[in-house]
Amino acid sequence: MIRINENDVNVNKFPDGTILLKEQIPGECEKEKPQRKVKLTWLFESNEELVTLIYLAGHLRAHGITDLSLDMPYIPNARQDRVKGEEDVFTLKYFAEVINWLHFESVTVLDPHSSVSEALIDRIQVKTPETFIRQVMERIGGTENLTMFYPDEGACKRYSGMFCIPYAFGIKSRDWKTGDIQGLEVSGMTDCIRGRKILIIDDISSRGGTFYFSARKLKELGAGEIYLYISHCENSILEGDVLTSGLIRRVFTTNSIFTGKDERIEVFAYE
Repeated sequence: MIRINENDVNVNKFPDGTILLKEQIPGECEKEKPQRKVKLTWLFESNEELVTLIYLAGHLRAHGITDLSLDMPYIPNARQDRVKGEEDVFTLKYFAEVINWLHFESVTVLDPHSSVSEALIDRIQVKTPETFIRQVMERIGGTENLTMFYPDEGACKRYSGMFCIPYAFGIKSRDWKTGDIQGLEVSGMTDCIRGRKILIIDDISSRGGTFYFSARKLKELGAGEIYLYISHCENSILEGDVLTSGLIRRVFTTNSIFTGKDERIEVFAYE
């Protein structure tokens, strides 16, 4: 979904499948001159929206908008942030080149998957998920008897400095040919797990295998209630073991990419 300021963009199609757009320029119906500062917000649902974004940016500039910014909490293609062989297409790099070509005054993102994204996108402004995580803490009864759990060392580096709360982190073992998780060990303040409330924190989830293995291991170590916060949650989490296993009491995320519905998932509005 794409918005111009606070208004959703209606995307229609011609019979051949190409995009049909009809959008008013902000302020053009008012007596004053049209606004010269406009924000596009992109809550990712499909790759096709990139074409819509390109058309809208051109349309707005053609009508005198001189200050155009992009609010894009989720960075598409963020997982393809490196290549290992000649057959690998560096999609994040080429996506960033398209965004840079549109010359936004700023590009605001939420909790990017890697520092590569930050390096590739011009005039990027990064929002941390701290505000959302603090809302989660309120929902689950505050910080008393709470331990944070970060599923890997990367997550530990990203989030542990945000809060003065005991934490532990996971060390995953994978089958590098398939990418499948084979197991997970826990390190850090392991004496702060038994009998305590645990909040797992990470940036992105698909089916949620990492969090299922984390919760299973934490339960083996005597954890009490387990909760999960993910900044960017794909709808495919509904197909994984995170919800059906019963190990995780509740999942919290934002609407950056999640459009599904489940009573066990609470979604915070990005705006």
